[in-house]
Amino acid sequence: MKDSTSDKTTKIAKEYLEQENKDKQSLALLLENFLGKKDQILVQKTEMGGTEAYVGSVTLEWFASRVHFASGLPLLQKKYNPETDNIEIDADSIDEIRQRPLDWSRQAPLVQYLAARKNHKFPPVLVVINQPWVDNAKAAEWDKDGRANKSTTDFTPLDKDGKVGLLNISEDDITIYALDGQHRLMGVQGLMDLIESGKLQRYKKEKSADDSFITATDLIEKYQVDPAYLQSLPKEKIGIEFICAVAPGETRNEARRRVRSIFVHVNLMAAPLTKGQLAQLNEDDGFSIVARKIAVTHPLLKEKGDRNDRVNWNSATVAANSTVLTTLQALQDMSERYLGQKFPHWKPLEKGLIPMRPEDDELEEGIEEFTQLFDYLASLPSFKILEHEDTPVLRRFSFEKEGGEANMLFRPVSQVALAQALGILVFKKGFSLAAIFKKLRKFDQQGGFSGMEYPQSLWYGVLYDPNKKRVQVAGKDLATKLLIYILGGINDQMELAKLRKDLADARTIEDKTIGFDGKFVELKDVGLPPVL
Repeated sequence: MKDSTSDKTTKIAKEYLEQENKDKQSLALLLENFLGKKDQILVQKTEMGGTEAYVGSVTLEWFASRVHFASGLPLLQKKYNPETDNIEIDADSIDEIRQRPLDWSRQAPLVQYLAARKNHKFPPVLVVINQPWVDNAKAAEWDKDGRANKSTTDFTPLDKDGKVGLLNISEDDITIYALDGQHRLMGVQGLMDLIESGKLQRYKKEKSADDSFITATDLIEKYQVDPAYLQSLPKEKIGIEFICAVAPGETRNEARRRVRSIFVHVNLMAAPLTKGQLAQLNEDDGFSIVARKIAVTHPLLKEKGDRNDRVNWNSATVAANSTVLTTLQALQDMSERYLGQKFPHWKPLEKGLIPMRPEDDELEEGIEEFTQLFDYLASLPSFKILEHEDTPVLRRFSFEKEGGEANMLFRPVSQVALAQALGILVFKKGFSLAAIFKKLRKFDQQGGFSGMEYPQSLWYGVLYDPNKKRVQVAGKDLATKLLIYILGGINDQMELAKLRKDLADARTIEDKTIGFDGKFVELKDVGLPPVL
């Protein structure tokens, strides 16, 4: 009896699985039949904030050919500039459009990203479906009160709840515009042009040609892109969300306000990442990778339970009373300015393009070099003080509340200038870190980095603005040259003369030049300090 019951259970389970497989096969055939039609797309219906939307996916090829820029919407045609694909803002159109102008200088970097980066990914795009009747006030789709009696989206449900179905995307009936994702559209269209013609014109911001091209040959040679892989990209798929230009019961003005409001909300909610946050996440930029590693492993910077954090991970600035020593952004800049002298190929081939991730063994070498630099930095007397003192008193100017030493080493801009100077000296001029830091330790002991607010300091007028009584980032390059000079890295007389003049200019405030003794002097009387 027991065996008989077991056999029946097994038989029922088998029949259930067989039926389930048949149902799956039937569903597959049904979907294949529907999806084989080029004018329909399988979507899932969603609703949020009273707006119905349909979520699906399309090939990059379809996206590039079927979706238009939002600025081409018929209601905006009066002020539409077809040369730039932008709306020209004036008194008539200012209330019609809230789109940011397209920046055509971004197209080439986006194309390079899609073509050369194997793990590329674009977020889904938000598009609006429009139909011809929307712009015809006498169309049958508008009732006597000017309200729509149907939607511009045509959805056929395939389930009893109406959540999954087919959306009409027939080119004969509808036009589609990108509401969010216009630069993604620009990038994909550029990729299609590149694949089709073998080259892509670069543009300036306003879509004027800049006389150069990005070519398929360059991508293949410089980024080792497989030609077959390049040809396969149009079939990749991107997520897409459709909303209607007009919903049932809306007037044309109500529909326009709704669509425009959605655009504004999408952009307000998408807060851009700070430079520090980008540095935290960047897995392609070798300098960012090295900076992050040092930030969490080096004794001078890493977190310890018995002290305040030494690194600001998000902001690019350090407040006077902040207990951090530096920022992740400054560490990335230091990494680039220092290691960039040894690994220039870590930088992108052209401005605006995405760098290629260095090989692991080279990254390890970079981490080792940067670690050694921080080992030497930690040996400076100013940083030794951190064993029993916190950073604010070392950073603050004397006139700030509670006062301080005004030590330039506790300002990110100075740290970056020092790293660049050391990179040039070590990797370009052949100096050793041991010899350099022997001089720097003595310079530090004599107060060379402190009191930057006083005329006696080499950094007065360079990294410190006496007028505004604050640090000035604009002096970073001059500070770098001065550091190279005092460490014995400049011998050319023309270069020295230029440096002398630049320093004198920096110490000239309102046509009065301040000497190292704090007195007014002639411009020509400001000399250079002795070499260490």
